[in-house]
Amino acid sequence: MNRKQQIITAIRAFVAQRSGIEFANYGDVTSYRAEQRSITKDLRHARTLIRAVEWRDGITADDILAAAKGAYRGRLTIVTRDDGAIAVDYCTGQYFPVVYRKAVCAVMASCLWDYMRDQCMPEPTLHHNSETGETLHRYNGMRPGDYLRASFKKEFGRGMASRWFN
Repeated sequence: MNRKQQIITAIRAFVAQRSGIEFANYGDVTSYRAEQRSITKDLRHARTLIRAVEWRDGITADDILAAAKGAYRGRLTIVTRDDGAIAVDYCTGQYFPVVYRKAVCAVMASCLWDYMRDQCMPEPTLHHNSETGETLHRYNGMRPGDYLRASFKKEFGRGMASRWFN
């Protein structure tokens, strides 16, 4: 198994762990169940984003590690243990059950954004802004960020794209 696949496997195991949400931290059943639904939604998003990173051959293990250092304030770390196994760790900033899957989503989204920006953009056209005098690059008539957001919206749908690629 190559290094990228080892990292993906470790990340999958990390998001698949039980959340550990405790009913005692909530005032009533309604808020507890709402939080559970949110945590489950984060799991679905994480699995989708992990698959998207996995099947893109242009994304390397180093790209994933670089994204982990920059996204979500670097709280998600991917390390190689002494026995050679890859491990994922999360430094909790708030309540672990609520944020650990969000951290994975943020890292995967950052990795996808960097990959698309660096390797998948079409040839730009030059657009002259008569008001400012600037000449700008446009991709299918859009600014680079707007083009990327539109691409992710097509791939993942409006809900996921607006949550992880803004």
